[in-house]
Amino acid sequence: MTARARSFAIGETDFLLDGEPFRVLAGALHYFRVHPGQWADRIRKAKQMGLNTIETYVAWNAHEPVRGEWDATGWNDLGRFLELVAEEGMHAIVRPGPYICAEWHNGGLPVWLTALEGVGLRRSEPRFLEEVTAYLERVYEIVAAHQIDRGGPVILVQIENEYGAYGNDTAYLEHLVRVTKDAGITVPLTTIDQPTDQMLRDGSVAGVHLTGSFGSRAVERLETLRRHQPTGPLMCAEFWDGWFDWWGNTHHTTPAAASAAELDALLASGASVNFYMFHGGTNFGLTNGANDKGRYLPILTSYDYDAPLDERGDPTEKYFAFRDVIAKYAPVPDEVPAVSGPAPAFEVALEPVVAEAAASGSRHELPPTFEQLEHLSALVAYEADLDGTGGVLRFGEVRDHAWVSVDGVSVGTLSRTRHEDALVVPAGRSVRVLVEEQGRVNYDVRLGEPKGLLGPVTLAGEPLTGWTATPIDVAALGASAVDAATGASAEAGVAPFVLRGSFTLDDPADLFLDTHGWGKGFALVNGFLLGRYWSSGPQRTLYVPVAALNAGENVVVVVELDRVADAIARFVAGPDLGPLEE
Repeated sequence: MTARARSFAIGETDFLLDGEPFRVLAGALHYFRVHPGQWADRIRKAKQMGLNTIETYVAWNAHEPVRGEWDATGWNDLGRFLELVAEEGMHAIVRPGPYICAEWHNGGLPVWLTALEGVGLRRSEPRFLEEVTAYLERVYEIVAAHQIDRGGPVILVQIENEYGAYGNDTAYLEHLVRVTKDAGITVPLTTIDQPTDQMLRDGSVAGVHLTGSFGSRAVERLETLRRHQPTGPLMCAEFWDGWFDWWGNTHHTTPAAASAAELDALLASGASVNFYMFHGGTNFGLTNGANDKGRYLPILTSYDYDAPLDERGDPTEKYFAFRDVIAKYAPVPDEVPAVSGPAPAFEVALEPVVAEAAASGSRHELPPTFEQLEHLSALVAYEADLDGTGGVLRFGEVRDHAWVSVDGVSVGTLSRTRHEDALVVPAGRSVRVLVEEQGRVNYDVRLGEPKGLLGPVTLAGEPLTGWTATPIDVAALGASAVDAATGASAEAGVAPFVLRGSFTLDDPADLFLDTHGWGKGFALVNGFLLGRYWSSGPQRTLYVPVAALNAGENVVVVVELDRVADAIARFVAGPDLGPLEE
């Protein structure tokens, strides 16, 4: 049965649902960070906390990783996600960017887009506007049919994302508004910026409602927002209730009581809210972004975010604290979600296998970038002849982590995080440099920066030319390991080293894969790329969603770039996201 059409509008002081004042109580839930088999569960738990709306970004690079190959199925089935929101009796907010930040790879922009010669990102540059227009039209073809005035759940659509922190090209924002309206979007449009005068001024556009993003000093920041949005409802469209983690640091948390007090102050002011995040989910595969404010810091696989609903989908102390605050201002359901018990704990022996990704090398004078190779996975192996020469091997820059070997023997690593670009290599016949792209910076001027070995390259002060570059598809390599041969020969040579094990489950449940004893690499279960692990922490377990498991036999594969000291896959009772901040 088709739901009846309803109205949603911005009034003089409030949002208006069918003409009556309505407070938006929303939670961020990114469909692309949650297994589709668990979408309905997470949406239901949002309603049980007292929320009436689900908010999601749209990740352009998830839908169109290759130019012209648009995908809105499976993990990318935004239409189905919105249907599930509606089935739960909730509303929806859609934020299609095109830029989303979100600690997501390249801020959501496809690599093919940011690699276009001369493209002007996030501004009124013709090539960028052409591609963005085509993208938004595809998104709105889905969203328009799910608007509230057509019987669907969508009540708001956002234009761009915190644009005032990036630029002030009003013509660009006006173009996005025209495209949005021309594509049949009739619900109110919003922008979002941090509540400073400069950001709110530069990120606003006529006829579009301003909202704010903050996690503290709610009353003060709502006052700043009100100066720039004199009429209509106030809304914190990103209430930061936690934070993200990066490799080599600690696990970030915020006190539940402090966050709940800020929420209380915000709701007491009459404002609407969107929790960022309600449920963070996971940067499955190779989707994590990175920070770089003078030091490159890639984001973890886990996007738990210390959110009210944790990575596994369990309610936390913060969930119940927020629920209690919401109950002071709006009705909350009687039903509350249960907390899961311990996950199954067991061990699986791993054996080295001889796995190969189907890729061939190409010859180049200088090492090509990942973009020049049109390579979307995380690894490229570069090789060059040394002709018996040794000395200091120096690159212009390494992006982002490299393992260097001479004649098949490891001689060291180079790390962008550690600002390393050179090491001494012994005399030999050939050098091999395996480079891992660890995640693309997701904000500001570093969007779309090239990956790989950047020139010039010198050995003992002389140019080193004549390189073979071989792209390695991590997912394909892991998949090939399922049927690959085992044997001692698999343990020899240079990275990546691939190990495999199998286990049987009578009744599948969420699992946590312990990565203690491993170095740096990737893990897959049943061909599903869980993401990255790294001994530098803080994250020590990888979340395995039950929807990715089988009743019966399951296969775990590890693609290791250093060395596995302990060839065992241990599944443990719960997550270990690392030590907390002091």
